[in-house]
Amino acid sequence: MDNIYIEYDFRISPKEPATEILVAELGEVGFESFVENETGMLAYIQKNDWFENILDDIFILNSDEFEIEYDFHEVAQTNWNEEWEKNFEPIQVDDLVSIRAPFHENPHLKYEIIIEPKMSFGTGHHETTHMMIQHLLELNLENKKVLDMGCGTGILAIFAEIKGAKPIDAIDIDEWCYTNSIENIERNNCSNITVYRGDASLLTTQKYDVIIANINRNILLEDMKTYATSLDTNGILLLSGFYGEDLILIDEEASKNQLKHQKTIKRNQWISVNYLKQ
Repeated sequence: MDNIYIEYDFRISPKEPATEILVAELGEVGFESFVENETGMLAYIQKNDWFENILDDIFILNSDEFEIEYDFHEVAQTNWNEEWEKNFEPIQVDDLVSIRAPFHENPHLKYEIIIEPKMSFGTGHHETTHMMIQHLLELNLENKKVLDMGCGTGILAIFAEIKGAKPIDAIDIDEWCYTNSIENIERNNCSNITVYRGDASLLTTQKYDVIIANINRNILLEDMKTYATSLDTNGILLLSGFYGEDLILIDEEASKNQLKHQKTIKRNQWISVNYLKQ
């Protein structure tokens, strides 16, 4: 693919929780990839999706709590892999799950996921991916039918298969995520995952035991009814990609669709929730 991207270099002080908030806000306006560095982070958006005033509604840029400076320029997508490899750090979740690139040392934990660094969101660095893996660690997924909605790099679908789930559907609207998920699924020798490019409109008659949706608040609210309809009775819905203050809205919409709040995990500003289909 020869898409052109716009790279923003954000210098942030203090970095936390400003970086997390900025990632969420940028994701709402079309930015699809993020790399943290020593001074802040790099953020990427396809040139076709970019417009001159794209940052006008990014509220944190006007906050008195943080100092954020930035500049931007065009970058060819082929330059991304080298930049990503320079910044990609391995992740460990609860000393049980290792998420690493092929060039990282193997820490020999119970579970291992190998991700080739490419331009797609969901490398596990993000707080929400970390929490979703924590939820999945607690579930018995043996022979469970699972959906990973907004699959990104495919990490959560891959981990579901490692824990015995099958079959697994993985869906993402972004072409790069779709392609990268397929590559990472093959890299981890998974045989029970099918990847689709699209959104919740693809969910028609399918039924799942577990649905994973790590996206953002607005999409979760919009698609909650579809998720609930696609769950079997006593099925589990795992949601993340929103802040603590958004939980009341998520809970209200879930309750309307016969979903019972079972557990919340918090990580800094972020929330991840387990719901039961009644």
